[in-house]
Amino acid sequence: MLENVLPQHISLNILGRFLFVSLFLLSGVTHFTNVPYYQQLMPDIVPYPLFWIFLSGLVELVGALMILFNKQARLGAWLLIIFLLPVTVVVHGYEMLNAQNEAIRALQQAHFLKGFALMGAALLITQTGVTYQAKNNTP
Repeated sequence: MLENVLPQHISLNILGRFLFVSLFLLSGVTHFTNVPYYQQLMPDIVPYPLFWIFLSGLVELVGALMILFNKQARLGAWLLIIFLLPVTVVVHGYEMLNAQNEAIRALQQAHFLKGFALMGAALLITQTGVTYQAKNNTP
């Protein structure tokens, strides 16, 4: 009953998509404009760091734009999951476990948990998409 009176509008759908992908758009761009920052984040055990930095930036941008413009948004969400899973585990998980500084460890833990939350949101998009469907409020 209450669900029928909750706001639902195409502008909220678009705003929600924009808010969700804004992180990936900005991060994707900075993979190309601030390469040294991403190089320092990469654990030494990861081979070919430049390749992974550029590939992950491209995957972020493509997946985010697919969701934002609702062009195969479900596939775009899978691309973001493919990006998020290794980054969350390999980069933030590694740093969370190995950082010498407690503040850095806490920051990496926050990034680690954020990565899993974003994967959850992306998984929802893989199942439902982002197409706006107006509710029929008549009984």
